[in-house]
Amino acid sequence: MLADLGPEAMVVAGGTDVYPKMKRGQFTPRHLVSLKTLRELKGIRRSKEGIWIGAGETLTAVSGHRLIQKHLPALSDAAESVSTPQLRNMGTIGGNVLVDTRCNYYDQTFFWRQAAGFCMKKDGQICLVAPGSDKCLAISSSDTAPVLVSLGAEAVLVGPQGDRRVKLEEVYRDDGIDYLGKGVDEVLKGLVIPEEALGWRNAYLKLRRRGSFDFPVLGVAAVLGIDDGGECRHARVVLTAVASAPKVVEEAGRLLEGKKVTKELIEAVSEAAAKVAHPLDNADLDYWYRKRMAKVFTKRALASVSGCEL
Repeated sequence: MLADLGPEAMVVAGGTDVYPKMKRGQFTPRHLVSLKTLRELKGIRRSKEGIWIGAGETLTAVSGHRLIQKHLPALSDAAESVSTPQLRNMGTIGGNVLVDTRCNYYDQTFFWRQAAGFCMKKDGQICLVAPGSDKCLAISSSDTAPVLVSLGAEAVLVGPQGDRRVKLEEVYRDDGIDYLGKGVDEVLKGLVIPEEALGWRNAYLKLRRRGSFDFPVLGVAAVLGIDDGGECRHARVVLTAVASAPKVVEEAGRLLEGKKVTKELIEAVSEAAAKVAHPLDNADLDYWYRKRMAKVFTKRALASVSGCEL
Protein backbone atom coordinates (compact mmCIF):
# COMPACT_ATOMS: atom_id res chain seq x y z
CA MET A 1 0.00 0.00 0.00
CA LEU A 2 2.83 2.39 0.81
CA ALA A 3 4.47 1.63 -2.53
CA ASP A 4 1.18 2.25 -4.36
CA LEU A 5 0.28 5.46 -2.52
CA GLY A 6 3.76 6.98 -2.61
CA PRO A 7 5.18 9.80 -0.46
CA GLU A 8 1.75 11.22 0.41
CA ALA A 9 1.05 8.22 2.66
CA MET A 10 2.05 7.69 6.29
CA VAL A 11 1.81 4.62 8.46
CA VAL A 12 0.05 4.85 11.81
CA ALA A 13 0.04 2.38 14.69
CA GLY A 14 -1.13 3.88 18.00
CA GLY A 15 -1.38 7.38 16.55
CA THR A 16 -0.35 9.15 19.74
CA ASP A 17 2.23 11.25 17.86
CA VAL A 18 0.78 11.23 14.33
CA TYR A 19 -2.73 12.50 15.08
CA PRO A 20 -1.78 15.51 17.26
CA LYS A 21 0.75 16.58 14.65
CA MET A 22 -1.84 16.28 11.90
CA LYS A 23 -4.09 18.57 13.94
CA ARG A 24 -1.26 21.11 14.23
CA GLY A 25 -0.41 20.90 10.54
CA GLN A 26 3.05 19.40 11.08
CA PHE A 27 2.11 16.16 9.31
CA THR A 28 -0.09 16.57 6.23
CA PRO A 29 -0.52 13.10 4.66
CA ARG A 30 -3.29 12.49 2.14
CA HIS A 31 -3.43 8.84 3.16
CA LEU A 32 -2.94 6.93 6.41
CA VAL A 33 -2.06 3.23 6.39
CA SER A 34 -2.93 1.49 9.68
CA LEU A 35 -0.62 -1.17 11.10
CA LYS A 36 -2.86 -1.94 14.05
CA THR A 37 -4.21 -5.32 12.93
CA LEU A 38 -0.97 -6.82 11.55
CA ARG A 39 -0.24 -9.89 13.65
CA GLU A 40 3.34 -10.03 12.37
CA LEU A 41 4.07 -6.86 14.38
CA LYS A 42 2.98 -8.41 17.67
CA GLY A 43 4.55 -10.69 20.25
CA ILE A 44 7.22 -10.64 22.98
CA ARG A 45 9.14 -13.90 23.21
CA ARG A 46 12.54 -15.39 23.91
CA SER A 47 14.51 -17.50 21.44
CA LYS A 48 18.12 -18.59 20.91
CA GLU A 49 18.83 -15.12 19.50
CA GLY A 50 17.52 -13.26 22.52
CA ILE A 51 14.23 -11.43 23.04
CA TRP A 52 11.93 -10.48 20.16
CA ILE A 53 9.63 -7.48 20.65
CA GLY A 54 7.05 -6.83 17.95
CA ALA A 55 6.93 -3.19 16.90
CA GLY A 56 3.15 -3.18 17.31
CA GLU A 57 3.24 -4.07 21.00
CA THR A 58 1.96 -1.27 23.21
CA LEU A 59 4.24 0.48 25.67
CA THR A 60 2.04 -0.85 28.46
CA ALA A 61 2.56 -4.43 27.24
CA VAL A 62 6.33 -3.93 26.99
CA SER A 63 6.72 -2.31 30.41
CA GLY A 64 4.66 -5.00 32.15
CA HIS A 65 5.97 -8.12 30.41
CA ARG A 66 7.70 -10.61 32.72
CA LEU A 67 10.67 -11.18 30.36
CA ILE A 68 11.31 -7.45 30.04
CA GLN A 69 10.97 -6.81 33.76
CA LYS A 70 13.29 -9.71 34.62
CA HIS A 71 16.09 -9.19 32.10
CA LEU A 72 15.68 -5.61 30.84
CA PRO A 73 14.46 -3.43 33.73
CA ALA A 74 15.81 -0.33 31.97
CA LEU A 75 13.48 -0.95 29.02
CA SER A 76 10.55 -1.60 31.35
CA ASP A 77 11.23 1.66 33.18
CA ALA A 78 11.71 3.62 29.95
CA ALA A 79 8.46 2.34 28.43
CA GLU A 80 6.58 3.03 31.66
CA SER A 81 7.93 6.59 31.81
CA VAL A 82 6.42 7.58 28.44
CA SER A 83 3.52 10.02 28.71
CA THR A 84 0.39 8.80 30.58
CA PRO A 85 -1.29 5.40 31.09
CA GLN A 86 -3.94 6.15 28.47
CA LEU A 87 -1.36 7.00 25.84
CA ARG A 88 0.85 4.03 26.77
CA ASN A 89 -2.18 1.81 26.22
CA MET A 90 -2.38 3.13 22.64
CA GLY A 91 1.22 4.03 21.75
CA THR A 92 3.52 1.30 20.48
CA ILE A 93 7.18 0.48 21.07
CA GLY A 94 7.79 0.91 17.34
CA GLY A 95 6.21 4.35 17.39
CA ASN A 96 8.36 5.43 20.32
CA VAL A 97 11.55 4.12 18.72
CA LEU A 98 10.81 6.08 15.53
CA VAL A 99 9.10 9.09 17.13
CA ASP A 100 9.53 12.44 15.38
CA THR A 101 12.19 14.81 16.70
CA ARG A 102 10.98 17.65 18.90
CA CYS A 103 11.72 21.34 19.37
CA ASN A 104 10.25 24.32 21.23
CA TYR A 105 9.83 26.15 17.92
CA TYR A 106 8.32 23.18 16.04
CA ASP A 107 5.93 21.55 18.50
CA GLN A 108 3.46 24.42 18.50
CA THR A 109 0.13 25.21 16.85
CA PHE A 110 0.09 26.32 13.23
CA PHE A 111 -0.76 29.90 14.22
CA TRP A 112 2.12 30.06 16.73
CA ARG A 113 4.58 28.76 14.14
CA GLN A 114 3.21 31.15 11.52
CA ALA A 115 3.65 34.11 13.88
CA ALA A 116 7.26 33.06 14.52
CA GLY A 117 7.95 32.82 10.80
CA PHE A 118 8.05 28.99 10.74
CA CYS A 119 11.24 26.99 11.11
CA MET A 120 13.47 24.84 8.92
CA LYS A 121 11.77 21.61 10.00
CA LYS A 122 8.36 22.68 8.66
CA ASP A 123 7.52 25.44 6.17
CA GLY A 124 10.48 27.72 7.00
CA GLN A 125 14.06 28.27 5.87
CA ILE A 126 16.11 28.71 9.05
CA CYS A 127 16.58 26.93 12.36
CA LEU A 128 15.10 29.25 14.98
CA VAL A 129 17.20 27.58 17.69
CA ALA A 130 20.44 28.50 15.91
CA PRO A 131 19.81 30.69 12.84
CA GLY A 132 23.37 30.12 11.62
CA SER A 133 22.98 26.33 11.55
CA ASP A 134 22.82 24.58 8.19
CA LYS A 135 20.71 21.75 9.63
CA CYS A 136 17.70 21.34 11.88
CA LEU A 137 18.55 20.91 15.56
CA ALA A 138 15.31 19.32 16.76
CA ILE A 139 16.10 16.62 19.32
CA SER A 140 15.50 12.91 19.63
CA SER A 141 13.07 12.47 22.54
CA SER A 142 12.46 8.74 22.59
CA ASP A 143 12.74 7.09 26.00
CA THR A 144 13.09 3.54 24.70
CA ALA A 145 15.61 4.24 21.90
CA PRO A 146 18.66 4.98 24.12
CA VAL A 147 17.98 1.85 26.17
CA LEU A 148 17.67 -0.35 23.09
CA VAL A 149 20.82 1.18 21.55
CA SER A 150 22.73 0.57 24.79
CA LEU A 151 21.65 -3.09 24.68
CA GLY A 152 22.84 -3.54 21.09
CA ALA A 153 19.32 -4.15 19.76
CA GLU A 154 18.69 -4.84 16.07
CA ALA A 155 15.77 -3.47 14.06
CA VAL A 156 13.92 -5.71 11.61
CA LEU A 157 12.69 -3.58 8.71
CA VAL A 158 10.34 -4.75 5.96
CA GLY A 159 10.14 -3.09 2.56
CA PRO A 160 9.49 -3.87 -1.11
CA GLN A 161 12.81 -5.76 -1.27
CA GLY A 162 11.94 -7.93 1.75
CA ASP A 163 13.27 -8.02 5.30
CA ARG A 164 16.55 -6.53 6.47
CA ARG A 165 18.17 -6.40 9.89
CA VAL A 166 20.27 -3.50 11.02
CA LYS A 167 21.73 -2.32 14.31
CA LEU A 168 19.19 0.11 15.76
CA GLU A 169 22.00 2.60 16.37
CA GLU A 170 22.53 2.76 12.59
CA VAL A 171 18.88 3.66 11.94
CA TYR A 172 19.37 7.13 13.45
CA ARG A 173 20.93 10.25 11.91
CA ASP A 174 21.95 13.37 13.79
CA ASP A 175 19.68 15.59 11.72
CA GLY A 176 16.39 16.96 13.07
CA ILE A 177 14.61 16.60 9.72
CA ASP A 178 16.21 13.56 8.12
CA TYR A 179 16.58 11.71 11.41
CA LEU A 180 15.92 8.12 10.26
CA GLY A 181 18.06 6.01 7.93
CA LYS A 182 15.18 3.88 6.70
CA GLY A 183 13.15 4.03 3.52
CA VAL A 184 9.77 5.77 3.56
CA ASP A 185 8.31 2.53 2.22
CA GLU A 186 9.88 0.44 4.98
CA VAL A 187 8.00 -0.62 8.11
CA LEU A 188 9.59 -1.52 11.43
CA LYS A 189 8.51 -5.10 12.09
CA GLY A 190 10.23 -5.68 15.42
CA LEU A 191 13.29 -5.44 17.61
CA VAL A 192 15.74 -8.15 18.66
CA ILE A 193 17.70 -7.78 21.89
CA PRO A 194 20.72 -10.15 21.69
CA GLU A 195 21.01 -13.03 24.14
CA GLU A 196 24.27 -11.71 25.61
CA ALA A 197 22.54 -8.49 26.66
CA LEU A 198 20.21 -10.42 28.98
CA GLY A 199 23.08 -10.92 31.40
CA TRP A 200 24.03 -7.24 31.52
CA ARG A 201 22.98 -4.90 34.29
CA ASN A 202 20.93 -2.02 32.89
CA ALA A 203 19.21 1.14 34.09
CA TYR A 204 17.43 4.18 32.64
CA LEU A 205 17.01 7.56 34.33
CA LYS A 206 14.86 10.38 32.97
CA LEU A 207 14.85 14.11 33.68
CA ARG A 208 11.68 16.11 33.08
CA ARG A 209 9.83 18.96 34.76
CA ARG A 210 6.95 16.82 36.02
CA GLY A 211 6.96 13.27 37.32
CA SER A 212 4.79 12.02 34.46
CA PHE A 213 3.44 12.93 31.01
CA ASP A 214 6.42 15.04 29.91
CA PHE A 215 8.91 14.13 27.21
CA PRO A 216 12.49 13.74 28.47
CA VAL A 217 14.70 16.81 28.57
CA LEU A 218 17.45 14.31 29.34
CA GLY A 219 17.55 10.53 29.47
CA VAL A 220 20.50 8.30 30.41
CA ALA A 221 20.69 4.57 29.64
CA ALA A 222 23.56 2.70 31.29
CA VAL A 223 24.61 -0.92 30.71
CA LEU A 224 27.38 -2.87 32.44
CA GLY A 225 28.52 -6.46 31.96
CA ILE A 226 30.43 -7.50 35.09
CA ASP A 227 32.08 -10.92 35.51
CA ASP A 228 32.26 -13.07 38.63
CA GLY A 229 35.49 -11.39 39.67
CA GLY A 230 33.86 -7.96 39.64
CA GLU A 231 35.64 -6.80 36.49
CA CYS A 232 33.72 -4.86 33.85
CA ARG A 233 33.62 -6.72 30.51
CA HIS A 234 31.15 -4.48 28.70
CA ALA A 235 30.03 -0.90 29.27
CA ARG A 236 27.77 1.46 27.38
CA VAL A 237 26.13 4.79 28.17
CA VAL A 238 23.63 6.40 25.78
CA LEU A 239 21.94 9.79 26.18
CA THR A 240 18.68 11.06 24.74
CA ALA A 241 17.30 14.60 24.26
CA VAL A 242 20.77 16.12 23.78
CA ALA A 243 21.04 15.66 19.99
CA SER A 244 18.90 14.70 17.00
CA ALA A 245 19.82 11.03 17.56
CA PRO A 246 20.59 8.93 20.63
CA LYS A 247 24.08 9.98 21.75
CA VAL A 248 26.54 7.19 22.57
CA VAL A 249 29.19 8.15 25.14
CA GLU A 250 32.13 6.39 23.49
CA GLU A 251 34.46 7.02 26.44
CA ALA A 252 32.35 4.77 28.69
CA GLY A 253 33.66 1.56 27.13
CA ARG A 254 37.24 2.79 26.91
CA LEU A 255 37.34 3.89 30.53
CA LEU A 256 35.48 1.02 32.19
CA GLU A 257 36.10 -2.18 30.24
CA GLY A 258 38.77 -4.45 31.70
CA LYS A 259 38.67 -2.74 35.09
CA LYS A 260 36.78 -2.86 38.33
CA VAL A 261 34.24 -0.04 38.50
CA THR A 262 35.26 2.60 41.01
CA LYS A 263 33.92 5.95 42.12
CA GLU A 264 36.76 7.66 40.24
CA LEU A 265 35.99 5.84 36.97
CA ILE A 266 32.29 6.68 37.27
CA GLU A 267 33.27 10.32 37.76
CA ALA A 268 35.42 10.23 34.61
CA VAL A 269 32.65 8.66 32.50
CA SER A 270 30.15 11.20 33.83
CA GLU A 271 32.48 14.04 32.83
CA ALA A 272 32.72 12.50 29.35
CA ALA A 273 28.93 12.33 29.11
CA ALA A 274 28.62 16.01 29.96
CA LYS A 275 31.21 16.88 27.29
CA VAL A 276 29.34 15.13 24.46
CA ALA A 277 25.95 16.47 25.58
CA HIS A 278 25.17 19.68 23.69
CA PRO A 279 21.66 20.72 24.78
CA LEU A 280 20.28 23.88 23.16
CA ASP A 281 17.24 26.09 23.63
CA ASN A 282 14.97 23.53 21.97
CA ALA A 283 13.41 21.76 24.97
CA ASP A 284 12.08 22.45 28.44
CA LEU A 285 14.39 23.71 31.24
CA ASP A 286 17.58 25.73 30.74
CA TYR A 287 20.17 24.16 28.48
CA TRP A 288 23.07 24.86 30.89
CA TYR A 289 21.15 22.97 33.60
CA ARG A 290 20.46 20.05 31.27
CA LYS A 291 24.17 19.79 30.43
CA ARG A 292 25.05 19.77 34.11
CA MET A 293 22.43 17.09 34.75
CA ALA A 294 23.98 14.88 32.03
CA LYS A 295 26.89 14.39 34.41
CA VAL A 296 24.70 13.93 37.49
CA PHE A 297 22.31 11.44 35.90
CA THR A 298 25.11 9.44 34.27
CA LYS A 299 26.79 9.16 37.65
CA ARG A 300 23.54 7.98 39.26
CA ALA A 301 22.81 5.46 36.50
CA LEU A 302 26.31 3.93 36.66
CA ALA A 303 26.20 3.76 40.45
CA SER A 304 22.88 1.94 40.16
CA VAL A 305 24.15 -0.76 37.80
CA SER A 306 27.57 -1.15 39.39
CA GLY A 307 26.57 -1.12 43.03
CA CYS A 308 29.35 1.38 43.68
CA GLU A 309 28.59 3.91 46.39
CA LEU A 310 29.22 7.51 45.41
